[in-house]
Amino acid sequence: MSAEPDSDARGPLPETGGPARRWRLSTLDTVRLALLVAGLLCVATGLLPRDEAADNMRRIGPLLLFLGSVIVLAQLARRAQVFDVIAHRLAIIGRGNYAALFLLCVLFATVTTTVLNLDTTAVLLTPVMLALAVPARIPPLPLAMTTLWLANTASLLLPVSNLTNLLAADRVALDATGFAAKMWLPQVLSVLATMLCLWVWYWRRGLRDEDRYVPPEPVRPADMRERVLLYTTGGACLLFVAAIPVVGDAIEVAATVAAAIAVAAFAILDRKALRWTLIPWQLLVFVVGLFLVVPTLSRYGLSDVMHALIGDDSGASGAFRAAAAGAGLSNVVNNLPAYTAGEAVVPHENQEQLLALLIGTNVGPIVTPWASLATLLCLEFCRTHAVRVPMARFVLTGLALAVLATVTAVAGLLVIA
Repeated sequence: MSAEPDSDARGPLPETGGPARRWRLSTLDTVRLALLVAGLLCVATGLLPRDEAADNMRRIGPLLLFLGSVIVLAQLARRAQVFDVIAHRLAIIGRGNYAALFLLCVLFATVTTTVLNLDTTAVLLTPVMLALAVPARIPPLPLAMTTLWLANTASLLLPVSNLTNLLAADRVALDATGFAAKMWLPQVLSVLATMLCLWVWYWRRGLRDEDRYVPPEPVRPADMRERVLLYTTGGACLLFVAAIPVVGDAIEVAATVAAAIAVAAFAILDRKALRWTLIPWQLLVFVVGLFLVVPTLSRYGLSDVMHALIGDDSGASGAFRAAAAGAGLSNVVNNLPAYTAGEAVVPHENQEQLLALLIGTNVGPIVTPWASLATLLCLEFCRTHAVRVPMARFVLTGLALAVLATVTAVAGLLVIA
């Protein structure tokens, strides 16, 4: 899930077209607002009891603070060219060798997804990688698919990697260290499966015309002001990453402090970059609406359907059923409602079954364009950068990866359970 900032490779684009254009809502924004209105109507009409709605809002309050803060931090880091510097440096390190570049891009996208969450990879890293394709004369589709797939399949390791992880960690009472101890092998196996599929279907020699690419020039700050912003926002990101294993359940505090450091630097050195559009209101509206609508649907039949699909077996069979149900429903609707609907019917004592559901909803939503907002947004950036993604190829390769990564990741979960 994520917000869609209107931006170029270095930061938000200037607004054009006057007030009417500036405030025009996209189709996706209209859907999000409609979801919020539907949720409020559920509470107002009594379809969802107010006490239950209040409990849901108290549960997601810290999560919304975390997500809002980390998106602001990531957008300012991109404005300060943090991601551009890293992407160009990795391409230079690769020295024109596609295999080396492949490994470096996988590492970059995996680390970004893991420690700054999939929103950063989808919204900020995708356009940076696509922009890198031009000076390095690299086919853009492999870069796009690397960020699109790893935004989902590399989001298993830490609670901060995905909103669903934060919900699951809260449900099973695991801090970042405990969560990583459960999910490190599923993450490794999921990323390895993704690497295999990426190389075979998008990166190997037979799919491109050239043996080597052109290493680009490094991105350097133009003056002292840009240099200070680069190091300050980069340092804020590192501070947030270092705080993850320390702060426990208060991850939203670490994200807020890191974002505040970046905001303070820009307030002093580049105040015009601080606009209200930095706040991902679309994301916040979507999540609030979702946590009002899905519980209402669960009260009126959705829970029965999910229970029939998932069952309550605490063993391997129940884990694979939960993962399959989560992945399948994610590609029909979206991964966040799929997880929340599944979580409601998994018995509290079935910790592995819940984590298997989480694997299905994190790794599986790469088959249909709407399966996760990360997938949807990556495809939107491909469209705006004139990168054609053949839909039949996208669906078929995504289906193969979803099955392979989900099965191997759940197997890994059961091995270390």
